[in-house]
Amino acid sequence: MPFFHYVAATENGRTQRGKIEAASAQAATQALRAQRLLPVELRAAGPKVTFSLPARKSLSSRELAALTRQMATLLESSVRIEDALTAVAYQSGARTARIVRSLHENILQGQSVAAALEQHSKSFDTFYTSSVRAGERAGRLGAVMAHLADHVETRSKNQGSVQLALIYPAILALVSLAVVTALLVFVVPDIVRVFASRGAELPGLTRGLIALSEGIQVWWPWIALTLAAASVTVWQMMRLPKFRMEWHRFLLKTQLNRQIAATQFAGTLATLTQSGVTLNDALEAASGTVGNIAYRDIVREVANAVRDGAALSQAMAGHRVFSAMMITMVASGEAGGTLPRTLSRYADDSAQSLNAIVKALMGLVEPLVLLVMGGIVMLLVLAILLPIVNLNNLVG
Repeated sequence: MPFFHYVAATENGRTQRGKIEAASAQAATQALRAQRLLPVELRAAGPKVTFSLPARKSLSSRELAALTRQMATLLESSVRIEDALTAVAYQSGARTARIVRSLHENILQGQSVAAALEQHSKSFDTFYTSSVRAGERAGRLGAVMAHLADHVETRSKNQGSVQLALIYPAILALVSLAVVTALLVFVVPDIVRVFASRGAELPGLTRGLIALSEGIQVWWPWIALTLAAASVTVWQMMRLPKFRMEWHRFLLKTQLNRQIAATQFAGTLATLTQSGVTLNDALEAASGTVGNIAYRDIVREVANAVRDGAALSQAMAGHRVFSAMMITMVASGEAGGTLPRTLSRYADDSAQSLNAIVKALMGLVEPLVLLVMGGIVMLLVLAILLPIVNLNNLVG
């Protein structure tokens, strides 16, 4: 991004000189005005030469949460979207400021906010852009951004908790795998030579361990190549729409995946309807925010049925992926005219239940890794000790 040398007048009438980074002269002028400076002279400077490692281009979860909260606060205070973006860019870090300036330029060129966000899909996912689009259509962008801020902050907090919980088991698994591999490659062959020189008959467990050790030493390039080829094959197959759809349908048969999809769907629908977005627009946006594409197609069918005049609970009742509790609560909300609040309550309850399940699973990871690695080490120790015991018996 180019730099500009400027001469500007302050509110006190003093002259201030400096250099500012902006995408264009117009953007530099607006940035100076946002700092309460009146540009008197503005000229392009030479490009700034820096040497650094390749920087991450997308926003982290924390940066996205901060950006969304700032935008929500400004928009709910009746600040124009252009001015809000300028203010956020001025007080944000380099990566956030770069993306916000790009959004600002695209909006000034006549694009909608959602269309500008779609050009940065690595930072703003489908849920984010779909929600913003629905908020723009309903004229409730500030309210939608406020709900989005809550959602993004909660998601960032949950991701941090899961990552923190997985650090120790991951380190433990890597260290244990390295130790076992070192034993098989370096220790076992030396022990085998000692036993072979004594003429001792080796137990079946030891012979199996020796075969595994020799196999790893001889065939490790082919093993690595096979694993790499299998990974690439699976990755390529997952890119095929038909195979991916079948895989998502299989995942949808499990209770946990159905609950995850239902929580995403109900949370999106509650966020949009509480922000004043019509049910048809909210369903259309929610259909693009569910991670499971099989569930997404079902939501689209529900949206089409509601658009044709059916009640939401009736449209959902025709599909088994929606739980009886969810359908009952939706029907209750429709009957009482409190559908947004009912959806929000269901989404909160479902999210709490899902968090409890995730925490329980995370709690099982550590002892499970310990048990598996402990069992492998125990087999290694037995395979080494049994011949020693037999050798002592022969000597005795």
